[in-house]
Amino acid sequence: MNRTETVQIENRHRALGLSDEQVLGMYQNMVLARKVDERMWLLNRAGKLPFLVSCQGHEAAGVGAAFALDKKKDFLCPYYRDMGMAIVFGMTAKELMLSAFAKAEDPNSGGRQMPGHYGSTKYNIFSGSSVVTTQVPHAVGIALAGRMRGEDLVVLTAFGEGSSNQGEFHEAANFAGVHKLPVIFFCENNKYAISVPLERQVACESIADRAKGYGFTGVTVDGNDPLEVYKVMKEAVERAKADDGPTLIEAVVYRLMPHSSDDDDRTYRSREEVEEAKKKDPLVSFSTYLKEVGLLDENKEKEIHDWIVKEVDEATEYAENAPTPAPEDTLRHVYAE
Repeated sequence: MNRTETVQIENRHRALGLSDEQVLGMYQNMVLARKVDERMWLLNRAGKLPFLVSCQGHEAAGVGAAFALDKKKDFLCPYYRDMGMAIVFGMTAKELMLSAFAKAEDPNSGGRQMPGHYGSTKYNIFSGSSVVTTQVPHAVGIALAGRMRGEDLVVLTAFGEGSSNQGEFHEAANFAGVHKLPVIFFCENNKYAISVPLERQVACESIADRAKGYGFTGVTVDGNDPLEVYKVMKEAVERAKADDGPTLIEAVVYRLMPHSSDDDDRTYRSREEVEEAKKKDPLVSFSTYLKEVGLLDENKEKEIHDWIVKEVDEATEYAENAPTPAPEDTLRHVYAE
């Protein structure tokens, strides 16, 4: 590598206005999401967790996107692969594990929801539904409410490319486009809607092309690069705050694990395809970048990983031994009291 290339690498995150501490924080959040997810898979295979969906391969997209928002006033309407987003907005390993074990202290739903259904008033995360795409019109509603109240907020809603085929997406995008609402549609295109490949889902060249039909900007970005995701998301936030309307961002990623713990992905994609995708693992490529700019070395990397393993171990032990919800709590928040 020559001196010119070194300078370009060193200036990449700083050119985006990110400090060294912030990009290290990005990496740490990505690793935490991966390690929590890996632990959940082990617990599932051990028969301790009945079900889960994986964020592996989506960490860079979620973390890079969430870093561009203001955690104090902006809102998230995420989907089930957005553990990275939830972590950036404040959710801890302990809270994530409490949700996975469906314990009474689960901050997302008190043990009512499946894992991956993030929701927290404290963290400005709107609770999602098991019915896909319902979070998208909710996000548009929050954006409309914010405008009516005169609040300076932006709403980020995330979904898979399969969800972009649902009526809820199109109705929400149309309404948001007409009223130029401060909402960002973030499609995490991992190329498979469960088992259906992208070419059998859509006829257009990219999901981002769909924005044209609703009168706002559409952008496609490498979802394995958190800095590129941050850049386009920051631009989308600025458009929203300038009353220039919504943005549809298509982050191209790859789901490294099966669709869920109940899915056998060997029936619809080859092992060679998955192994090839692992060569672009966002955690590996981002750690390489951080090493090249001198922010990460073996000792620092080990320090981060050791701390995270300790966090995940403690979170697992706490959640596994935490009390389960009382049977009568099933009726809470269902009927008026």
